[in-house]
Order: sequence, then C-alpha cells, then structure tokens
Amino acid sequence: MAFDFDGTITKKDSFIEFIRFAHGDWPFIKGVLKNSIMLAAYALHIYPNWKAKQKLFSYFFKEMPMSEFDVVGEKFINSRTCSFFKKPAIDAIEQHKRAGDTIVIISASPENWIIPFAKKHGINYVIGTQLDVDLHNNLTGSFLTKNCYGKEKVTRLLQLFPDRNEYILIAYGDSRGDKELLRFADKAFYREFPTHEEYEK
Repeated sequence: MAFDFDGTITKKDSFIEFIRFAHGDWPFIKGVLKNSIMLAAYALHIYPNWKAKQKLFSYFFKEMPMSEFDVVGEKFINSRTCSFFKKPAIDAIEQHKRAGDTIVIISASPENWIIPFAKKHGINYVIGTQLDVDLHNNLTGSFLTKNCYGKEKVTRLLQLFPDRNEYILIAYGDSRGDKELLRFADKAFYREFPTHEEYEK
C-alpha cells in the first residue's frame, strides 16, 4: 500500500509548513519574497518543480547540521495536531495495518520529518527526497537523490520492491506528482479513500 504524504495524509504541504516551523513566520515571508521571481516562474510552469524546491531548501537550510535538522523535523511532526492530518487517511492506514498489509509512504518531501510520523503510526517504509551533506555532515542545500515526484516515485518504489508481479499495489495520491504512481498501481484512489465495505472485500 503506497501513500503520498503531502495533501493525501496531510491537509497542507508539509515542506512549506516545516520551513515556517523551523524559521518562524517573518523569516519565512522574507525568504519567499527574496525568491519571489523564481517562485512565480515555477507557478507559471517555466521553472522546474525540483529546481524551485531545491533552491528554496538551500536558501533556508544550507549549512545546517543534519543532526539539528533531524531534531527539528521530529519536533515539527510531533507538534502537528490531529487537524493537520486527514482523518480518512489515518483511518485507511489503520485499516491496512489491521489487514497485515505492508505500507510505504512515498513523498517528494524530505524523509527527515516523515520518518518520525511513520514510526509513530507503525508504517513500514518511507521513500522520500534524500538530502546531501558535506564531510562535516552539514546540509549542502542540494538533494542527494532526485526529487521524489512523478515517475521518480515509481522508480524508487521498484528499487525497494522490484518483483512487481509478487504483490498487489494499492496507491493513494492527490496531485499531478502522484499520477505515474497511481497509473502503476493495481488499484488507485485519487483524492478519496475506500469505504469500510471496500476494505472488507
């Protein structure tokens, strides 16, 4: 069972919320204004998704120790109230757990704050965008892996579970970044979750 995170499990984009949590509202607004031209180009589909995301990430987090980043990530996810998450998504996760299904979260967001969420909810695997560090284990501002978006979600899933004929894949997503994964699945739920009766089938 593969779940997207942002917009599928959460009600808001966790990447933007994490930046605000880590730096505060005013530094966040200042950073957005400084990168406004790039963000406008992204909104107009002139600037690639991954480049816009990496540039914003670098602006806010370059040279931060990875250990500090991980601590902030755990504090961030622990500070989110139930209202941050979609109840039907949490219910779906619990239903799959009760059925003994293997659950993986596949997200374009960094894994660092999704892993604490996964541990809290007993989720088996997290696949996300991984971050590059220097020799001192400080963030370089670059991504170690490709942005886990679009077809990259399928690629990363197959790296973890290569024997595609050996399992039934049910996928949940909410945006164009999930469409390749949803098409790849045996059964896909786009911006919806199964009814109780469907779980019982």
